Amino acid sequence: MFLILFILVGLALFASSIPEIIDLIGTRSKYGGCYKNERGRRHIVVCGHITYESVSHFLKDFLHEDREDVDVEVVFLHRAEPDLEFEGLLKRQHTRVKYFQGSLMNAMDLERAKVHEADACLVLANKYCPDPDAEDAANIMRVISMKNYCEESRIIIQLMQYHNKAYLLNIPSWDWKQGDDVICLAELKLGFIAQSCLAPGFSTMMANLFAMRSGEPSDDMQAWQNDYIQGTGCEMYTETLSPTFTGMTFSQASELCFVKLKLLLLAVEVRPDDGGDTKISINPRGSKIPANTVGFFIAQSAEEVKRAWYYCKACHEDVKNENQIKKCKCKNFIGGMMVHSVLKSQQIGQHITTDGKPVQPNGVAATKSGLQPPPTAVAKTGSPVKKSVSMKEESAPEIVPENPRAPIRQDPMRNGHPVIVQPASDFDFEKTEMKYDSTGMFHWTPARSIDDCILDRNQAAMTVLNGHVVVCLFAHSDSPLIGLRNLVMPLRASNFHFHELKHVVIVGAVDYIKREWKTLQNLPKISVLNGSPLSRADLRAVNVNLCDMCVILSAKVPSNDDPTLADKEAILASLNIKAMTFGDIITNIESMGDSKDALNNMGDTTVKRPGPIYGTNVPMITELVNDSNVQFLDQDDDDDPDTELYLTQPFACGTAFAVSVLDSLMSTTYFNQNALTLIRSLITGGATPELEIILAEGAGLRGGYSTPDTLSHRDRCRVGQISLSDGPLATFGEGRKYQDLFVASLRNYGMLCIGLYRLRDAALTTVDATSKRYVITNPPFDFGLLPTDQVYVLLPFERKQSRFSFSETEV
Repeated sequence: MFLILFILVGLALFASSIPEIIDLIGTRSKYGGCYKNERGRRHIVVCGHITYESVSHFLKDFLHEDREDVDVEVVFLHRAEPDLEFEGLLKRQHTRVKYFQGSLMNAMDLERAKVHEADACLVLANKYCPDPDAEDAANIMRVISMKNYCEESRIIIQLMQYHNKAYLLNIPSWDWKQGDDVICLAELKLGFIAQSCLAPGFSTMMANLFAMRSGEPSDDMQAWQNDYIQGTGCEMYTETLSPTFTGMTFSQASELCFVKLKLLLLAVEVRPDDGGDTKISINPRGSKIPANTVGFFIAQSAEEVKRAWYYCKACHEDVKNENQIKKCKCKNFIGGMMVHSVLKSQQIGQHITTDGKPVQPNGVAATKSGLQPPPTAVAKTGSPVKKSVSMKEESAPEIVPENPRAPIRQDPMRNGHPVIVQPASDFDFEKTEMKYDSTGMFHWTPARSIDDCILDRNQAAMTVLNGHVVVCLFAHSDSPLIGLRNLVMPLRASNFHFHELKHVVIVGAVDYIKREWKTLQNLPKISVLNGSPLSRADLRAVNVNLCDMCVILSAKVPSNDDPTLADKEAILASLNIKAMTFGDIITNIESMGDSKDALNNMGDTTVKRPGPIYGTNVPMITELVNDSNVQFLDQDDDDDPDTELYLTQPFACGTAFAVSVLDSLMSTTYFNQNALTLIRSLITGGATPELEIILAEGAGLRGGYSTPDTLSHRDRCRVGQISLSDGPLATFGEGRKYQDLFVASLRNYGMLCIGLYRLRDAALTTVDATSKRYVITNPPFDFGLLPTDQVYVLLPFERKQSRFSFSETEV
């Protein structure tokens, strides 16, 4: 009886608790629990701005088929539950993706996601947030929380604003040497645009290089689209160079890679003699390649790049098909191969680069005209001659003319009209005590008041502005700072001579620019016009038709009501300039005699040259917030509104840029930490960790006295663009192949060709300023060249001014 009573009471109590049990089970999130690594794979934790859009873009790049065996699980940690669309994505990728609900600020949640065991932690930023500083502050707090939980965690974070990078340095366990890295969207975005001012379209080329795309041509596309699409399939990879390369110069190695392996070698990782941290050297001169050097390549896939490691003199010298270069048995005797390679590498380099032809005393093969510049043509200019780069000689002697005189620079200009410039400003500049910043990486000038650099419309109209950069800036007085320093600093890199610096004219509201001025006051050749980028009078006053590039930016915060209208001012400004006409309505000012003291800072000796008559021919790049708005920039294109940004005509032509293309840098940095360093070196003009510590102080650039050490920092390559319509390489535009141009440029000038900027209408045989151009990244070796082509090159620094300046080109 007692047992029966006990069971009945127990059942009654259990029945009364059933609702509470059901309630507890029902409220438990299915995204709770802990991460269990059952397969023994590595995993990464992704947090920050987690939405369907941001995650789908991230996974598309991270899990791309071109990546070599991505055996990494992705764990997302976020406060909110995913919506239905997001859930569908997680289910489709359930074998490689896990989602947990929790907070980065809670150590228990960090434990659940196994942050301490993660290969890396990635923090995504909301690029479209109304308050960039608040977004950065929240993400930096997430980093502090993770570092507090596990100091050894490798963290890669996206930041919106450049000045917020300084706060990461305050975290005691933040260490970039251990793999921690920051992707500053403002710094990279404006750096890409700055390089497009020097080489139009370069931003498109670089953006395509670090994004994983298949690049498959199609019969349904036009010929120019197929050329462009094939280039988008190229990515940046690293691989250790085989022992065969040991002892070669970079030029020899790069030529062997291109001719024999069909790979483009951009840079190598160099370890200083003092045993310090490794540095990435882009197109270096003079030094020999040591054993086990890591090279940076442009190629279609990771599989192709393995040829650089497999290549063996003994087994592959006679192989004609690069696809047959596979791992050979000699790799079992690497030690012996290295000794053999040290003795034979010079001979291999000679054979590859001369194709077995007789070698002249300077080391260059005696071949047809075009491989070496005619010496008679050089002597006529009265400037120093750069001797052909030799296989054996590290430097070439100068040929001094009999009657020395001030060198004259003759630049191939945008409309085919050469401009003669007397570089007197460079001579005067040499007399100043401090002309570079303390690191020697950038030109520097004593701080100037913004009032000394402000022009009114009349002053601007009386100034002979030519070959300059016009920045059309939309901003309210209280708009978030976008960091204009990141746009101007690459244009003030010390590997330019002072007279080569392009003057920067900012057209916009002075109240906003005053807030940015503290970071600009030490950079030379900047003027400000207090006006509106939509005012045609202001645009005519700054000679927008004579500029080398017109940059359209907006610092305004997108409205929450309709995000698609975020780019309305930029699009209106772009269409406004394209609708303008230039000609007799503009008064030609031939002198600067009436200009006021505010203009004396210009230092621009370039004489006025004819410009385009129609605004559609003004070189322009527009920054967009919303990718879909690219359809409104070009009225004559037929791009579908749903077309991906990189497939649209404005992006292919280099006239549009959006911050969204930088998303793939997170994956690139995780898989290859050095890739971000290389990209940053290329586009920032030479920003270093030392410089970032100086800028973190908030006092701006510091001037420094020139010493042999700081002056040596000028000796680094830069991006340039040369024309095949005239100049020393004009013969290659007459039906020659890209490989001929690549080899000759590398041997004779030390220039590394990386792509072409071609007229969209290939039927045109003369330079036509009304035609658009598109970007071809790393064309095939047998790609035919046209006289109207322009070539993207990495130019070595010239201490003496050469006969041709390749930084200013025809458009």
